[in-house]
Amino acid sequence: MKVGKIDKSTHLHHSGLSEEIYDMALVSGEEEGLIDPDGGEVDWLLDMRIPLLDGSIASRLGNLIADRVRATGCRQVAGYGFGGNAMVCATVHADGYPHLLGGFIRLQRKPHGRRRLIEGPLDRHLPVVLLDDLLNSGATALRALHQLRSEGFQVVGFFTIFEFTWGNGRAKLEKEGLWVDTLMELALNQKNTGSSDSAVRV
Repeated sequence: MKVGKIDKSTHLHHSGLSEEIYDMALVSGEEEGLIDPDGGEVDWLLDMRIPLLDGSIASRLGNLIADRVRATGCRQVAGYGFGGNAMVCATVHADGYPHLLGGFIRLQRKPHGRRRLIEGPLDRHLPVVLLDDLLNSGATALRALHQLRSEGFQVVGFFTIFEFTWGNGRAKLEKEGLWVDTLMELALNQKNTGSSDSAVRV
């Protein structure tokens, strides 16, 4: 599979899990037509639904995240969107003690039921770690952060599986006072001119 524009630069996980997730998620534009959110063709993308819906991967990832979250003294995690919510589920089911609490962040309140923006048993008196599968521009993470804060939660950190180093998401989150942890940093050999988490065909 040709992915010459990507350098896997830094891994922060000793078991090779990040490499395994990367290999499972990587989809090449040579195998099927791929379109970015702006309608342009792309050479590759990471379909995180594939690894995050694999029980073996999810179990190991959940244990790893839970260990890292516990090491910071935090006891609860929240996610936004498919990737973040899948990571929350894996993390709260992780082995070990203390057990963690999890929450889902809605894009907007439902007009019925409890009409909550934040779902789940999160405690506003305890710090929260935000989870998401990818970090690029930081726009999604900042939206989730602001929603949690607007509901009275103290967010102290952000954990992601892959960080795209051509984006400035890390800097934006650190400016908000969050620590940022990642399994793997991904860099491009040439400037990414697109707005998605994928390389634009040139």
